[in-house]
Amino acid sequence: MSKKYLAERVVNLKPSGIRKFFDIVATMDDVISLGIGEPDFDTPQSILRAGIAGLKSGETHYTSNAGIYELRDAIAEYLNGRYDISYDPATEVIATVGVSEALYLAMTAIIEQGDEIIIPTPCFVSYQAEVILAGGVPVEVPNRMEDAFQPDPAKIAAAITPRTKAIFIGYPNNPTGAVASREVLIEIGKIAEKHDLVVISDEIYDQLVYGVEHICFAALPGMKERTITLGGFSKSYAMTGWRIGYAAAPAEIMAGLVRVHQYTIMSAPTVSQLAALEALRHGDEYVEEMRVKYNRRRNLIVGGLNEIGLKTVEPLGAFYAFPQITSTGMDDEAFAQALLDEERVAVVPGSAFGAGGEGFVRCSYATSHGDIEQALEHMYHFVKRYV
Repeated sequence: MSKKYLAERVVNLKPSGIRKFFDIVATMDDVISLGIGEPDFDTPQSILRAGIAGLKSGETHYTSNAGIYELRDAIAEYLNGRYDISYDPATEVIATVGVSEALYLAMTAIIEQGDEIIIPTPCFVSYQAEVILAGGVPVEVPNRMEDAFQPDPAKIAAAITPRTKAIFIGYPNNPTGAVASREVLIEIGKIAEKHDLVVISDEIYDQLVYGVEHICFAALPGMKERTITLGGFSKSYAMTGWRIGYAAAPAEIMAGLVRVHQYTIMSAPTVSQLAALEALRHGDEYVEEMRVKYNRRRNLIVGGLNEIGLKTVEPLGAFYAFPQITSTGMDDEAFAQALLDEERVAVVPGSAFGAGGEGFVRCSYATSHGDIEQALEHMYHFVKRYV
């Protein structure tokens, strides 16, 4: 098919920097991968059994558009118990096909043609793309290593124009591992209130924090009424392939998300909803077990990267380190390619994650302790050749 049949916004959409790079990795043997943002743990057995039991009992049909009520109620209970914020499961919570669909619903429901969405970067690669696909304009506000990759409220305020519709934040952050402080988020809330903006907050890594508290943006004073919270099960419960997430928002906003969802998806997979319900009811011990292991790996990789000479700010959430590689004299694309070619270690160029990512690479520590040790050894030899 000729490209002339495709929409211009699709033709001009930048390919995912993550997928592009790992298409190359897939053709190579003996690669130590620090690139995939996916838990290396299997889904816990009790969650698996809940899904299997649902299949065996004939739970293979559509659910309501918004999802099984018991799951939505459990999500509301989780948010209330963890963050002291109240949502009505009947009208303010929806089960989605991963956070990816929740992101799509939020953008499609609120964006008019030409609306601007402010996005602190570096950030996950889908954010800008979903804004563009919904007809909006992403406005990137780069964060700085010197600020530990915290979003800068002053820069966000300076980026607002009459076309600004929303501020998008994603913390704990992919790719930097930054966790936004309460003080910074309160300032962003003041900006949103002053300019009557929506805030979309991707909190998929909310349970994977180390020695700090994750702040749910919607739980800040006065913020629930203008916030769409995105969350899910892929990262904390090792359920990436189940494709199950959620969104929570005031009823008036949620009605729009549900309307888009009705015509796009119908309902999230029934078996995945049942598994997610089990995760919320009985999954805490598994999350803690995985978090402890991630924390050990985090200490290993951050210490190792800094010893090698790749300056790395301590990541306080998610499972990524974001070392600066400019000391090698290479840009991030060249560094990642050469490291892969010469040492068979895969990382993701920081520029894939938007403005502010140039000169860095993303290293995932969602892999084994042994693989991280080997990767660090290979990276040491690589850096020694160039510095």
